[in-house]
Amino acid sequence: MSDKLDGSPEQALAWHNASKGAALATVIETWGSAPRRTGSQLAISGQGEIHGSVSGGCVEGAVVVEALEALEAGEARVLEFGVADQDAFAVGLACGGTIRILVEPIGAVLPVAMLRELVAARTARSPIAYEVDLDDGARRLVPYGAGHGARFRMDRSGFEPDSRRFVAIHNPPLRLICVGAVHIAQALLPMARLAGFDPVIIDPRETFGSAARFPGETILHDWPDDAVRALGLDSRTALVLLTHDPKLDDPALKAALGAECFYIGALGSTRTHAKRKERMGDAGFSAQDIARIHGPIGLDIGAANPAEIAVSILSEMVQVLRKG
Repeated sequence: MSDKLDGSPEQALAWHNASKGAALATVIETWGSAPRRTGSQLAISGQGEIHGSVSGGCVEGAVVVEALEALEAGEARVLEFGVADQDAFAVGLACGGTIRILVEPIGAVLPVAMLRELVAARTARSPIAYEVDLDDGARRLVPYGAGHGARFRMDRSGFEPDSRRFVAIHNPPLRLICVGAVHIAQALLPMARLAGFDPVIIDPRETFGSAARFPGETILHDWPDDAVRALGLDSRTALVLLTHDPKLDDPALKAALGAECFYIGALGSTRTHAKRKERMGDAGFSAQDIARIHGPIGLDIGAANPAEIAVSILSEMVQVLRKG
């Protein structure tokens, strides 16, 4: 899942805990211009309530009927639907396609303990994969680092090659933590949100980090080291340092070098970056640690203004995320 968590596993668990009964429906395969990507989920309660989406509205009604029957029978079901061109157009697609959906009743098919573990990992922002073998029904959870590296990196659920083993990737939402409420940040934050990131800006200087300059954004006026410590830094977080001021950038940079954030970028010239590297070396970081810093920040596209610099930064973030 590359978009923000839709909460379907959490809602299915809540309905199960409330003794309503619940099932999870997951898109396991698509052909053509399918309305929702592989891995998308819909939770269905035993009372016909729904949360999430597997088709943007095209086939949800039929999935609910099948899910209620699967709950009563206590069995998994694999459904296949063709989405007509006129229905596809209604949900913003140029043409139709075909989707295959796996319906799993909670308890009878998907073990409750496994669902609880999955929900706990999602809550803790720990990437995790859910595997199900459609031939023998075996199910297991695979934590990040124990397999499926390319799938985690690409947010790509799907069948393993030459098998009937489906892997659903549950990645935490992407985050951008931006230190420095400067002009580049004004362009970068809305761009990053469009690309699927949840942005936060940190700047103790309230004149810079104001709601007037950043309408609708999450703004923290703490010192960067305190702010990043409170937010947490993990493998789905990008940290961008834009202040040019070592007093603001360096504390956050040190926190990032001790964490697993997938991208660390710092604004400044080659000369400025050389001094930055020297300070990090003096602080005890290894050459391998320091090499994680992308500086000067962004891809070299000849950017000439703040918006173009923002494009170069976002491009480099995505390149590192997807290609490593």
